[in-house]
Amino acid sequence: MLRAIEEKVYSNTRISAEEAVYLYKSDDVFSLAKMATHVRKVKNSDYAYFVANRHVNPTNICVNRCKFCAFSRSKGEDGAYELTTEQIIKKLRPSKGEHFEFSEVHIVGGLHPDWPFQHYLDLLAAIKKEFPAIAIKAFTAVEIDYLSRISGLSIEDTISELKKSGLDLMPGGGAEIFDPSVRNALCPEKITGDSWLRIMEAAHNAGIKTNATMLYGHIEGIEQRVDHLIRLRELQDRTVGFQAFIPLAYHPQNTETGGFGSSGIDDLKTIAISRIVLDNFDHIKAYWIMLGEKVSQVALLFGADDLDGTVIEEKITHSAGATSKEGMTRQELAGIITKAGRTAVERDAHYNHIRVYGRQGI
Repeated sequence: MLRAIEEKVYSNTRISAEEAVYLYKSDDVFSLAKMATHVRKVKNSDYAYFVANRHVNPTNICVNRCKFCAFSRSKGEDGAYELTTEQIIKKLRPSKGEHFEFSEVHIVGGLHPDWPFQHYLDLLAAIKKEFPAIAIKAFTAVEIDYLSRISGLSIEDTISELKKSGLDLMPGGGAEIFDPSVRNALCPEKITGDSWLRIMEAAHNAGIKTNATMLYGHIEGIEQRVDHLIRLRELQDRTVGFQAFIPLAYHPQNTETGGFGSSGIDDLKTIAISRIVLDNFDHIKAYWIMLGEKVSQVALLFGADDLDGTVIEEKITHSAGATSKEGMTRQELAGIITKAGRTAVERDAHYNHIRVYGRQGI
């Protein structure tokens, strides 16, 4: 079957779910890497992207307490925090003597039990007023659902009001695994996989581009992963609203779910199979925060074309035991990319080129 799959991939023909499962079960990682590299080259030549961005998590107080999440807290619990809008604006301003400029702010957080919908609108408006040139990527589909419920607005009207206040894009978090049996065991508090897909479709219809994710390496099986990818592919066929797909490697430390997480081989196979299956996605991201710098670098040889960004301050994955840095410089990211034989490109939030780096990452 591998040869038949190769013929499909090299002729730019879509593979089936059954064929994707076969690739997961195959030990021929070298053929897998070659196929994924072919798809990556067709879509992005030898470019590999990163963005100068900053992550902000306004609060870890959350009415959902998902078993796999080490970040969330209940109100009043040790370690719980909530940032004011003024504190968030201060975080985004350069420190004295710092000249770092970024083009995207990435905002996700807990579902705070007390913040009204207007608080989120005011936060977006304040950031946009202070930093009009910065793209705001904020609020997962899970957060959008929560904001819809506390505002009394439809999903469509909730997205419309957020967009008016400054929302430019949405991240892809909260997708986890769509399969109901796995999702109910992993995060029964969260919206269903069908709801996640419906909210993303509404965002795309409103002109909001989004990312998509899949959390893997916990209690799911190969078939559930492939089903997840196929359902994303089907939605992208309808909307063409996804910018990038990010496989998220599960981290077990400080979680109720526990377990061991994924292996490096599993990480690379998941990147490659995602690149092959998601033939209508332009970008596959190797999120260095979760994979680590070196596995992310190797992932560029397995179909990935994006390492995310500078990040600066990451809390969610590090709460679950991530050993990567909490941020990287432009030069560090460009160096990782160029040492993998790719052309490093600093992009903006919409994948427009800002700077193409030389062979030494300078």
